[in-house]
Amino acid sequence: MDPRPTTSPSCIGKRTSFALALLLTGLCASGCSFNLASLSPGSDKDEPKATATAAPQTRSLTTKANPQEAKVQAARGASLAQAGQSREALAAYNTAIDLDPSSAQAFYQRGLLYQSEQKYEFAIADFTSANGLTPQQADPLLGRAQCYLALGKNQEAAADLDEASSVAPGNAQIWITRGNIYEKLGNREKAADSFSRAVLLRPDDDAARNGMTRNGGRAG
Repeated sequence: MDPRPTTSPSCIGKRTSFALALLLTGLCASGCSFNLASLSPGSDKDEPKATATAAPQTRSLTTKANPQEAKVQAARGASLAQAGQSREALAAYNTAIDLDPSSAQAFYQRGLLYQSEQKYEFAIADFTSANGLTPQQADPLLGRAQCYLALGKNQEAAADLDEASSVAPGNAQIWITRGNIYEKLGNREKAADSFSRAVLLRPDDDAARNGMTRNGGRAG
């Protein structure tokens, strides 16, 4: 007969469960997230498994159109931009455009903000959108031309200013900018004509008069 004591299977099972419980208790003291109940037989059927992280909250990406509120947000953006609060102004313009994607004013104002921050590609995109929504307005064309000029894209700038000068021939700033563009392109005739037209509109404007003199133009 074997003198070693025998242990019944039920006792082995109880000791194993007790040892496992002690092990898990020690692990959980270190910050684990185990669900002890999930380790018991049949728990998969009775209780849902715990997840490591909660599902992120999602919000609807659809914004109900509200043109009137869009105008309010665009005006708020302009005030914030004037106060030097660029980030807040950008958020207001973004909201305005979400509320009314056909708001040429919001696109134009956001373009001016990007232009002031020297984000010329973004500004060009916004001026292009504004121009598409209001093709007979010169301001988006002038803004885009100035951005093209800053990027060294003089031909594109000249094309925009040709169009802008035909839309708003009484805008001296357009003629001055056009004169600068054509002077850079080496076309002194168009440059002189542009500066001369600017002088007629602003007789005391030094930039216009100096440009006219440099390029051999004359007023009148």
